[in-house]
Amino acid sequence: MTSSALQAQGLGLGYGARRVIDGLDMDLPAGKVTAILGPNGCGKSTLLHAMARLIPLQAGHILLEGQDMARMAPKTLARRLAILPQAPLVPPGILVADLVRRGRAPWRGLLEPWNAAHAQVCDQALAAVGLTDLAQEPLESLSGGQRQRAWIALVLAQATPVLLLDEPTTWLDLPHQMEILGLLRRLNRDNGTTVISVLHDLNLAARFSDHLILLGPRGLVAAGAPDAVITETHLLEAFALAARVLPDPVSGTPMVCPL
Repeated sequence: MTSSALQAQGLGLGYGARRVIDGLDMDLPAGKVTAILGPNGCGKSTLLHAMARLIPLQAGHILLEGQDMARMAPKTLARRLAILPQAPLVPPGILVADLVRRGRAPWRGLLEPWNAAHAQVCDQALAAVGLTDLAQEPLESLSGGQRQRAWIALVLAQATPVLLLDEPTTWLDLPHQMEILGLLRRLNRDNGTTVISVLHDLNLAARFSDHLILLGPRGLVAAGAPDAVITETHLLEAFALAARVLPDPVSGTPMVCPL
């Protein structure tokens, strides 16, 4: 039986008096690739930020590998979970290698010097995303796809078993979207990393994910394997979208064809 990486129990999230998510129960499997889907405003990014403890809960609990996240020390949490926010700001003039070095912060003491072990982790992260040859280049000089790979190397250097990504393919063209999602798929396959992403493209999510969470205006619509979640009935409920769902001719996964 697959264990859980993250669980939500009676989760309530919002901003002031406005409740965005109410009474959500959710189970995200460990060692799998999960995509969180849904229309704009349904709370996808809010949910991801709550799972990274970036915003307070209004109700309920979130468990990380069976432990209540609210009781974890910040450094403990940072060693078990990393998040890549949407459109992170580029520090002016920073080199790719220096950006990736920041991922080692949770594993270093206040006065601990940089050492060969930290350097090796960063080198491995750069190699995993194919940026070894660009390590000494300014981050701002990279293409969109390369820059996103550099940010992924940063969170890989954090060396956590769980990785959260908020819309990692936004603003990228289709080839770069395929590149990033393929990279995340390989990281999961090769390292067993649990990858949880907020995505917009239903077809790409179905192709590259093991598990889907579909949110709608009234909360959770469906959760499970792509062929169980991406159905005509669920699309109508979540997006008010009339569509046909057919097998993707390349991957065999569900493919959405709007009417």
